Amino acid sequence: MHPFFFYVQLGFEHISDLAGYDHILFLVALCAVYRLAQWKSLLILVTAFTVGHSLTLALTAFGLLTVRSEIIEFLIPATIFLTAIFNVVNYEDTISRETLPRRYLAALFFGFIHGMGFSHYFRALLIDESAILLPLLGFNIGIELGQLLVVFCIVGSVFICLHLFRMRHRDWSIFISGGAFGLSLMLMYETKFW
Repeated sequence: MHPFFFYVQLGFEHISDLAGYDHILFLVALCAVYRLAQWKSLLILVTAFTVGHSLTLALTAFGLLTVRSEIIEFLIPATIFLTAIFNVVNYEDTISRETLPRRYLAALFFGFIHGMGFSHYFRALLIDESAILLPLLGFNIGIELGQLLVVFCIVGSVFICLHLFRMRHRDWSIFISGGAFGLSLMLMYETKFW
């Protein structure tokens, strides 16, 4: 297998690995308020997240940015916590045109944090540190493909719950956000660094 595709596979497996469910949980919380008809806004949101973690992953991979892993492991569930709270408190405004730029900026910023989490895994798997650009690109593409698969599953679940089970969208969003909130609290407690 070509090294590029090896890193694409590693990135895909990293994001889709249920053992690292914190990143999947963040995507679930991020997508909880969107309907199938809002796929363009959701795609932009996930892309903002991807841009954020790609930039940070590159900065950390090249040694330009270093943050203690204990802090990052705490901040990742904190991003889930904040997203879930925002979903519940601002449900009516969450997907309005006025609040979309704030959501995009938040996804970009939270992507920075998640990128630092990815970087520790990426650095551990790096075969040749002198040739970092191609593995970095492959790993990011793999992560994006994995994220798109997760988002597709989330949107499919929303569609099933809303159309087949006649669940109200607000109930779905609050249920999913509440679950993400509870799990993020447990993760924050488990990863506290003080």
